[in-house]
Amino acid sequence: MAEFVELEAQDGVRMPWNIIPVATNKEQSIDSEIPVSAIYTPLRSSTDHSPLLLLPYAPLRCRTCRSVLNPYSVVDFSASTWGCPFCFNRNSFPSNYSSSISDTNLPPELFPHSTTVEYLSDSFSSPPPPPVFLFVVDTCLFTDELDFLKSSLFQALDLISDTSVVGLITFDSLVRVYELGFPHCTKSYFFHGNKDCDKDQLLDQLCFFVKNPKPSSGVIAGVRDGLSAEDIARFLLPASDCQFTLHSVLEELGNNPWPVAPDHRPARCTGVALRIAAGLLGACFPGSAARIMAFIGGPSTLGPGAIVSRELSEPIRSHKDIDKDSAPYYHEAVEFYEKLAKQLVHQGHVLDVFASSVDQVGIAEMKVAVEQTGGVVVLAESFGHSVFRDSLKRVFQSGENDLGLSSCGIFEINCSKGVKVQGIIGPCASLDKKGPLCSDTGIGQGHTSAWKMCGLDKSTSICLVFEIAKREKADVVLQSQINQFYFQFLTYYQHSNGQTRLRVTTLSRRWVMGTQNLQELTNGFDQEAAAVVMARLISFKMETQPEFNPQRWADKALINLCSRFGDYQKGNASSFSLPSQLSNFPQFVFHLRRSQFVQVFNNSPDETAYFRMILNRENVSNSIVMIQPSLVSFTFHSQPEPSPLDVASIAADRILLLDAYFTLVIFHGATIAQWRKAGYHHQPEHQALVHLLQSPRDYSDIIIRERFPIPRLVICDQYGSQARFLLAKLNPSSDGNGPFSGGSNVFTDDVSLSVFLDHLRRLIVH
Repeated sequence: MAEFVELEAQDGVRMPWNIIPVATNKEQSIDSEIPVSAIYTPLRSSTDHSPLLLLPYAPLRCRTCRSVLNPYSVVDFSASTWGCPFCFNRNSFPSNYSSSISDTNLPPELFPHSTTVEYLSDSFSSPPPPPVFLFVVDTCLFTDELDFLKSSLFQALDLISDTSVVGLITFDSLVRVYELGFPHCTKSYFFHGNKDCDKDQLLDQLCFFVKNPKPSSGVIAGVRDGLSAEDIARFLLPASDCQFTLHSVLEELGNNPWPVAPDHRPARCTGVALRIAAGLLGACFPGSAARIMAFIGGPSTLGPGAIVSRELSEPIRSHKDIDKDSAPYYHEAVEFYEKLAKQLVHQGHVLDVFASSVDQVGIAEMKVAVEQTGGVVVLAESFGHSVFRDSLKRVFQSGENDLGLSSCGIFEINCSKGVKVQGIIGPCASLDKKGPLCSDTGIGQGHTSAWKMCGLDKSTSICLVFEIAKREKADVVLQSQINQFYFQFLTYYQHSNGQTRLRVTTLSRRWVMGTQNLQELTNGFDQEAAAVVMARLISFKMETQPEFNPQRWADKALINLCSRFGDYQKGNASSFSLPSQLSNFPQFVFHLRRSQFVQVFNNSPDETAYFRMILNRENVSNSIVMIQPSLVSFTFHSQPEPSPLDVASIAADRILLLDAYFTLVIFHGATIAQWRKAGYHHQPEHQALVHLLQSPRDYSDIIIRERFPIPRLVICDQYGSQARFLLAKLNPSSDGNGPFSGGSNVFTDDVSLSVFLDHLRRLIVH
């Protein structure tokens, strides 16, 4: 596993199959269960061990396939040419290369370790516009909640650079667009929340063409196409120019002034507010690094995008309602947000959603718009909760743990002959670039070889799914080239410092004829990456295939994989064993079957959508924690150590730290809890207890500093009500029929890991 982590540190790539199986036309593909795929983090951070090479000139490209010069290119120094490993075309070096290149004087992009490089050229570096933040604030909140939200917004505005452009829109049953460039008093423009508003209507009502005539033809888009800088600066202007006005507006901001009947929900027009925000940015700053930051405190009940009626007697849709097609607002709302996503992707803008409510707000419907634009989503119970407050702060803070927000990305791919792209599961949108690289089968954002990534950061990860062409056995003998597949990922993006860059990652993976080389395939199998790819595929299939059975699909994939790579005697279950490279995969699948990505029971559609959106944008290390949480044990007698994710790990004299990614749980055993309640840790002679209580807090603080969104921290005691956060994640080796070492029982209908593995062995050997 360590070698795969090293490869990820160098190139930001993890692949389930690091030696790629190729099937013949007469046999089933080995990768039919877990496809050849890659989890790629385009903007992975540079480290001391894997520094990123930044080259201050334009890349050298192949004339035929447009791939970039890389360490796998074959160089002929005498002829000053290089051979492209993708199309095998020979290209001449330009004079600035050929005059000095030799086998002892290579350009940096040909160094063997330069598999990932970044280009910054003069042609890319025209002065970029500053980042734009348009705040869209829900005012249908209780007074306390609105005060919490305003406090966080004041903190965020203090962290924004003076050159950043800001704007403000608020909404309840009406939408208010604030003219921040009017310093004399608070001035805003009202829009009805029950009807949509296109860009032309928006510009007319905001009086953009009072001083300057409206263009008779063409698209109105920014200063270059029909708008004056003076008109744009009425609503969107640098933070330094409107700091006093913006603070005054927020201080005066009150909650919904319209009375709400006790049996009704507030009239909230979220969809119209977001449409107006998108139209305003599209008219004023098309193609720039702009983000709509929506702060939502409840469900949309009015106008396009509504998810429920105002009557409280009508419940908000559940998973069961959606499955039975009895959610009257769901499909219409999804269609609305699909159109909004298409508009934002065309403009190159990002939608971020910060939802804080004990009720659903419509994340399930908004998912398509947030995910396709690469936005961030944070779901919390209150605007006063640390999950929201600290997550918002992380978006704007700079320093070691900043998010590194980048924008205006375009992702392209080149592959060797015999490899096609089925699609990407992750935060991007298809650019519909057809070509020979596109597979007939589409997965996620498929049927293209180029994608738009309006927003991305240092941790944004995408899952590329490939299709490997089958071959005749005779082809192997006739191969004139070494059996290698090459992949090249090209990411154009605007860096957080404003520079436009191109990052190029080039990979080489050996291929073998599958059924004849099982040992080689085993040596190159990355079980963590395989589990994450399986989780993303299951999430995608559950959303797009109504009759899909995730447990059966996962079980079938696991059985087929273990049958092929396991060692056993027919009919003897005790003889079954897996090689070390696959030994943890069955338990990954066991925990995946129990995870929030598969088990939607007891989760709302909003929560499920939120969990899947985070899964689809995180790297392998973070995703595997979501699938199989980690458990660390703290005792008086030993250093902190990993503990089995099992109820048997609970003990009265032990503290457990559970990291389930979205939740951190510090669980005090019964004896430790009694000592703490008795105040022994305040007595000077019990310093060991002080250290024991503090150690898990220190561990959790490190995790919280590095993670986004900020996880919820739960501190609980054995037998306490919040102990359920830990017990729900543990393997139920004690099913409630008898006590285990911790003195508690877990009552559940779930099978334990040992029972699951026993059934797996029997199915495989018989």
